[in-house]
Amino acid sequence: MSAGAAGDYDVVILGGGSGGYACALRSAELGLSVALVEKGRLGGTCLHQGCIPTKALLHAAEVADVAREGASFGVKTTFESVDMTGVNAYKDGVVGRLYKGLQGLVKAAKIDYVEGAGVLDGPRTVVVGDRRVTGRNLVLATGSYAKSLPGLEIGGRIMTSEQALAIEDVPARVVVLGGGVIGVEFASVFKSFGSEVTIVEALPRLVAAEDEAISKQLERSFRKRKIAFKTGVRFAGATQRGDVVTVSLESGETIDADLLLVAVGRGPVTDGLGYEAAGVAVDRGFVPTDERLRTNVEGVYAVGDIVPGLQLAHRGFAQGIFVAEEIAGLAPAVIEETGIPRVTYCDPEIASVGLTEPQAREKYGDVATYEYNLGGNGKSQILGTQGFVKLVRRVDGPIVGVHMIGARMGEQIGEAQLVVNWEAHPEDVASLIHAHPTQNEALGEAHLALAGKPLHAHA
Repeated sequence: MSAGAAGDYDVVILGGGSGGYACALRSAELGLSVALVEKGRLGGTCLHQGCIPTKALLHAAEVADVAREGASFGVKTTFESVDMTGVNAYKDGVVGRLYKGLQGLVKAAKIDYVEGAGVLDGPRTVVVGDRRVTGRNLVLATGSYAKSLPGLEIGGRIMTSEQALAIEDVPARVVVLGGGVIGVEFASVFKSFGSEVTIVEALPRLVAAEDEAISKQLERSFRKRKIAFKTGVRFAGATQRGDVVTVSLESGETIDADLLLVAVGRGPVTDGLGYEAAGVAVDRGFVPTDERLRTNVEGVYAVGDIVPGLQLAHRGFAQGIFVAEEIAGLAPAVIEETGIPRVTYCDPEIASVGLTEPQAREKYGDVATYEYNLGGNGKSQILGTQGFVKLVRRVDGPIVGVHMIGARMGEQIGEAQLVVNWEAHPEDVASLIHAHPTQNEALGEAHLALAGKPLHAHA
């Protein structure tokens, strides 16, 4: 009797999002029998309510801006309006094609895909309806949800990113509660679509997890785009009357809007799934693991957004692959959290990897930094973007952080993560030839300058 028929698998995975399906596919490649349990749609939040649909909106927003600004490039274009029905059809088409492809991959891998809400019954068994799925190893990959604030009820014109992905009209006035990654991305979309946008952020600066120099440049760029923001102010409450949401701040100020987007982060989905009853330790909803992604229960692993740390789809992919290889006995290298690239897809884009300058100083003491302004980069001038590449290195040592901002700079993060993860010195990168004219040259120029031989920049 096969493992699937017996209901006993090498690996049972609870959650079919980024971390879960990556673990399933890699496990199957390695010859392990796999059951993948998912209550929603294969691909999880990233494919259906996060990364992919939001970036489709951001591309539509870029097209709207190009239409408005054609004359500045000598091309006479006019902007009429944003047709949300058409935008949503485009977005849903992208998601649908990727979803179909992913379903095909899982089917081809002969993974036993179990549809339904799974709950743990002990550390080796997941119950899905009247079916019991047992594995020699269990991987928890149940993902995250869009959080709100105490007393702030989601509904009507108060929504999270999940509801905002399905709006049918462009609101005239939007308040975005939260100036982190999700908040600034949606603020960028709504502004490009024609909304008047105000961001409210309790912390002292936008994208506060980034290097401070990045935050300052984003704020300058947002001012230029006429995206309003209030930092260092706290939200007090919101009321809905008819078609208007009134947002109250602790300062006493109020802001009227047609939509309040709540973007205050994402919380782990672990409640009510039987984790604690099965003996799995849970801390404030998250599942702590060791560096090899093992929970406190033998044979039980956790990956993705439920594991404390960066909540990124590609982190989930990497962790899922890692756990599959760990179970298969391949002893994969531990994933270094600081080596995971981070991209925020607002306009201008933010891309970073490694340590910020303060983090590097705290860890290493003496560090050296350099900022290469995109004003000296030919392709950036062609695109009409402003920003910079900032390098952080240990004195006389390797690069430990790369921080970039500017249109399309997310596309440069691939080389940047190689520089940081392979502990390259500025001289190592300076000797490489970067194609001209590309934005990729900006990375090369920054390293040339930090190596003491600047070309299109001052030392």
